[in-house]
Formats: sequence, structure tokens, C-alpha cells
Amino acid sequence: MRIAVFGSGGVGGYFGGRLAQAGEGVVFIARGAHLAALQERGLRVSSIAGDFTLHPVDATDDPASAGPVDAVLLAVKAWQIPEAARAMRPLIGPETFVVPLENGVEAPEQLSAVLGASHVLGGLCRILAYVTAPGEIRHTAIQPQIMFGELDGTRSERAESFRRAFARATGVTIEIPADIRAAMWSKFLFIAPVSGLGALTRVPIDVLRSISETRQLLVEALGEIAALAAAMGIVLPRDAVEQTLAFTDAIPAGGTASMQRDMMEGRPSELEAQVGAVVRLGARAGVAVPVHRFMYATLLPLERRARGETGVAP
Repeated sequence: MRIAVFGSGGVGGYFGGRLAQAGEGVVFIARGAHLAALQERGLRVSSIAGDFTLHPVDATDDPASAGPVDAVLLAVKAWQIPEAARAMRPLIGPETFVVPLENGVEAPEQLSAVLGASHVLGGLCRILAYVTAPGEIRHTAIQPQIMFGELDGTRSERAESFRRAFARATGVTIEIPADIRAAMWSKFLFIAPVSGLGALTRVPIDVLRSISETRQLLVEALGEIAALAAAMGIVLPRDAVEQTLAFTDAIPAGGTASMQRDMMEGRPSELEAQVGAVVRLGARAGVAVPVHRFMYATLLPLERRARGETGVAP
């Protein structure tokens, strides 16, 4: 397949790199120093699933020079999705489909509004990976996994062809779940509370889960999202909260969520797509989400300062 990776940081670089390592035709859409390093020195990945280097690498900042392609793997920050959707139009041919890997549950609708629903699948990934230097990525925790599928729950040849491409890659597990929306919410159940509480406390996940008071807040936040999902017709496993706690407890010491790292380093974050989304959707569905409301209100000044909005002191 000819696959474009739009957003070639820790997530896109890792999964796109594994596809290219397996022999798929991958073009990385990147920019700045990271793009220059990919073009000059290739991609270097340090991973608990096995290190690898790719050189040469097909990389560009011009989607028009790369497309159309068979599939687009979208791995930008959630707040960048609308802009990315407009920028990727040259990659989209009549049969092209886009698989978003962003945190949150709103990406398919945002992409469909720009590209048309027929070009959009649901998707998610699980991995802790980040850029350590231009052209260099470190994968530190969590067995890399990708899930994707048709939003209406049907089976399709295009999804199966993408599954076969990933099946040839090492260091990745792949699944087409029966209900991709439920799978996306299962991840959302984990990522929004952990990101919000991590950004507030500024401690790693192992510290957060080991203190009874913060662990209780985590449990309450998980319950809020489970109740919200049920109100919106999303069918999660009955033990979804327990499963998520067990997953959280298994993360190695020192782990942090990307939203937490962004906020701690003063960068724009996915606050709106994660904690903010729970607040918005809760208001729409009539579900009380007090822990998420508190996290959102407390973190919002930091987010606005990171975005350079007026009225917030440095």
C-alpha cells in the first residue's frame, strides 16, 4: 500500500516506521528540523519492542507532492485535526481512507466535516512514544497497538487491506474490533482522567495511582466517563472501570501522558479534546461530571497561557 503518515512525531513516526520497515510504501508528512533530519539521516527508533533505523526515508512537508495515497495515518495532536484535514486534501483520492490515532472521541466527525464521511474510519492506538531529537523517537512503555474499523461496524476490504499491511510489521499488534466507537471510548476512559490528573498533580502515573486520595479521584473520574458513555449509547464492558484501573496499575514507573507533558512544558495541549470533551458531552447528555469540570476549570488558565491568549499573566 501507499500510506501517508500525517504527523510524524512519536506516534506517527513509530507506527509509520514499522510499516516502512515491513516494506510498505510510506511517506512521512513532517516539518521543520524533524523533517530535515528525516531527509538527511533517516528515522531512528529506540523501542522496548526492538530498535530500528530507516534510511533513506520518504519525507516531505508538501502533501501535494505525495498524494493521492491509499491510506492516511493521522497522528497530529487532537487540536490540530481541523487544520490537518484541510491540509491533507491533496492526499485524498476517490478510494483513500483516513485512520485517526488521536486521543479523544471526536476526530471522525471533525475529519468527516472536511473530507466527507466516506473517507473516514475510526481508529486509536496505545503506546508511550515521543521525539527525543529531530529524526529520533523513543518508545518507552506499553505494547504498541492499533485498532481501526468502519464507523458503522461493518467489515470492509479496505480495513482488511490495512490490517494485512500492519500484520507484516513487527512491534505492533493490530485489531479490527466489532465496534470501533466503543473501542475509542474504552481508550478515552483511560486517557482523559490520567491526563487531567497528571497535568494537575505533575507526578508520574505510578505516583498518582499509589496515593489513596488521588487514586480515589481517578476512580471517580473513570466512573463519570463510564456513565457518560452509557448515556450516549456507547456499550462498554461491564467491568470497563476495573479493566482500566488494572491497565493503569501495570504501566511502568515514570510514565506520563502526552497532555501532561505538554502542559508541564508550557505547550498547547489536548485539554479541550480530552477533559474538555467530557465536560461538553456531559452537558449535552445531562450527565454530571464534577471531577472533570474541576480539572478543566483548573487547567484552563494554563492552556490559555500556553496559547498566548490575552489576559493570562506569564
